This record gives sequence, C-alpha cells and structure tokens, in this order.
Amino acid sequence: MRSMLFVPADSEKKLGKGLESGADALILDLEDSVAAANKPAAREMARAFLARHVPTKNRPLLMVRVNALDTGLTDADLDAVVGVRPDAIMLPKAEGGRDVSHLDAKLTAREAVAGIDDQTIKIVVVATETAKAVFSLGTYEGASPRLSGLTWGAEDLSADIGAETNRAPDGRHTEPFRIARSLCLFGAVAAGVQPIDTVFPAFRDTEGLTRECEEARRDGFTGKMAIHPAQVPVINAVFSPTPEAIAEAEAVVAAFAANPSAGVVNINGEMFDRPHLTRAERLLKRAGKR
Repeated sequence: MRSMLFVPADSEKKLGKGLESGADALILDLEDSVAAANKPAAREMARAFLARHVPTKNRPLLMVRVNALDTGLTDADLDAVVGVRPDAIMLPKAEGGRDVSHLDAKLTAREAVAGIDDQTIKIVVVATETAKAVFSLGTYEGASPRLSGLTWGAEDLSADIGAETNRAPDGRHTEPFRIARSLCLFGAVAAGVQPIDTVFPAFRDTEGLTRECEEARRDGFTGKMAIHPAQVPVINAVFSPTPEAIAEAEAVVAAFAANPSAGVVNINGEMFDRPHLTRAERLLKRAGKR
C-alpha cells in the first residue's frame, strides 16, 4: 500500500469520493472524525458500504479504524463490520503487542461466528499516540499473524505530552515526534510489517507533502496516510519506484544471482554489497516484480 486515505464513515459523499481518489486503501473512520452522537449511524453506513464494495473487483483495500480498546466502543464497532469482511482493522492508540493480541482474539471469535476463515482480517496499528506507547514499539514482533502494518500519529501524542506544537516553522516535525517516527519505523521493520508514515495535515501544501513523502521514502517508509483525496496522487507518485530505480534493482539482483558466493559485485564500475541486494529485493517486491 502506497496511499491510505481516511474517510469519515458517516459521510456517504466522502466515501464515494474516496473510491474515486486512486488510493490504494480507504480507511473508513469510526474514531476521531465521527462525533459521539453519530457513531451508531457511522457503523451502519460503514457496514453497508463494505457490503456493497468488498465483493467488487479492482477496488482499493478497505479497512476500518475502530475506536480504541479503552473506550468501551470497540466491540460495537467490530460487531458492525466484521461480518462484511473488511480487509483490515486499524487499531488506534495501541500501547504494544498485547493490544494487538487482544484485538486478534476479538476478531477470531467474530470470524468464527460469521463463518469467515481465521485470520482473514488483518490488523494495522497506530502505534505512537501516547507517551507510554512509544516505549512499547519493540513489542509488536510475534504479537499476531494478522499484523500487517505499523503507523504513527503526532496529533494525539502532542496532546498527551503537552507539546505546544508538533511541527517547527519550516513544517518539519520537532524532535520528540521525529523520535517517535523513527522508533515506529524500527518497530515495524523488526515486526516484519509495513512501515507507514503519518498524515500531512496541510492538504493544500503540495510542496510540503511532496517533501515529507520523499523524506519518508528515503528513510524506509513504504507508504503514507492521507486526509484528503488531493494528497493521493502525490503519495502514489513518490512511493512508486521509478523505472530507473527498478532497472538498477534488477541489475543488482541479477549480478548477485550470477555470483551467489560473492559479497560484493561490480556493476558498471560501481561496487554493490549485500545490503544493496536486500534493498533491491525490497524495491522490486514493492514494484510487483517479485
């Protein structure tokens, strides 16, 4: 997944626009973008939307962001949507692998009741929304075979720690949030799941979004969440490997395949070692070439 677009689950109009956005995944939101009084209606709208679109071809991945485990609302969210088989559940405000295991158990019970194969529904976690959560980013490995992605959030974290802002005047995140970002990246890679960068709130600032996407891709993130359909083309473009990058990766893989015992290979006068091979294989996998 390159782009994951948040869509309030209580807005038919925005749900429809989400389908037309070109996003690789839609996140039907039952949490922050839905007022408390609208949550019952949002559950029903999410269920109806999933029932219509999950069986269709050539659709984006469809996931649902439920309310956090400590709100008392998660079970009602899951009861509404599991039976219509969303591709994934996004868990906000998670504080470690135990929360993923807890959600896994809830999904397992509901899949069994609905006659759905075990582990059909995956889990994506927002893993840095409290100070406590930051210290648990190394606990996701082995928490659940459902876990497919880790992302991070700066807005709730800034409220939790009492920060005046989470961005400097140049638009980049300040140091506490860059630490959370880096630890999320390390935690995702350690767990063997996709590292996903957080949202860029200034949706009209295309230049700033492009810069943040390029920095995220440079550092190892392989996708980014969006809050507006206009952000999707930028995210898709930045996180799609270029033909030149694919050609170089293919050359690296071919060179090591031809010299399987080599620790270093020479390609057009440039030396490539085993870490280059690992990066090349990952890039080709993202490009659908492996």
